Amino acid sequence: MIDIAGHDVPVVKGGLYDRFHSNPPLSVIEEESPDTDLRWFNTLEKTKVDIGFESYSPNFYYENSKVTAIYTANLDRLRELMPAEILERVEPLQVWPGRGLVALTAYAYHYCDNDSYNEISLAIVTNKPGDLNLGPISLISQSMSKDFWGYVLKLPVDTELARVRGVVGYNLPKWLTGIQYRESAESLTFEVMDQETGELDFVLETAKLDDVSDEPVLVTNSFTNIDQEGELTYGYALSRQLSYGSSMSDDTVNLTLGDGSFSRYIKSLDLGEMVRYDYVPDFQSALYAPEPLESMLAEE
Repeated sequence: MIDIAGHDVPVVKGGLYDRFHSNPPLSVIEEESPDTDLRWFNTLEKTKVDIGFESYSPNFYYENSKVTAIYTANLDRLRELMPAEILERVEPLQVWPGRGLVALTAYAYHYCDNDSYNEISLAIVTNKPGDLNLGPISLISQSMSKDFWGYVLKLPVDTELARVRGVVGYNLPKWLTGIQYRESAESLTFEVMDQETGELDFVLETAKLDDVSDEPVLVTNSFTNIDQEGELTYGYALSRQLSYGSSMSDDTVNLTLGDGSFSRYIKSLDLGEMVRYDYVPDFQSALYAPEPLESMLAEE
């Protein structure tokens, strides 16, 4: 048990976080995981930060997998779910009348500074702060620049360490629940449990794509938020995708919703057709501590 900002948090005894608290030397990673490619991390510099507790930014994720399904959703409902202060800076992208987009992403962090854990993200796709909201044109622009923006609605995780760090340090809507990750020859599957009952809530089963690229590419995923003092902030993760592919086929994703609280929330968005599936079985990431949104806008 360790203390993080007044929270008693269980961590893996002798694990990376127990020993190094988000700042393990890369020499240790190389020794403990010799097959991990650390060249990119050697180009990044960590700095000590105060995010409600002492930590280091960026947080490193060395070996990971993720899948994303992007759906249309009711635009009015998406606007209802965003705080007024955020809506003054960014809005949901309208892809056609009355319809916006949400991204449902499932992460399996196999080896990272926070040991290992699974996470499910539900986020509204928005314009970048300071940019015009041009709907599909903004979406194409973000895709071409590989610089994506969103507002995170839900972000359950399956370790208390990830929950406390996310809530206190990054102002993210995290809670603790069971998330089971399975891999077969044909698919990646995430089973998400209901926080209240512990019973299975929903299942996201996604296909392994045959047509994938192994040419490394950098992708930025940024989000706007409100910190605990009520100030607007932004944060971002820079990812090095090592293996990735995309599809627009409905056959690649099977989302089975149940009766739990998260499923009911997703149903309230009035999801339409899936417009894109991203399969990223191998990526690395650096998550940066949040900063004031005004500082970014002042630089631009």
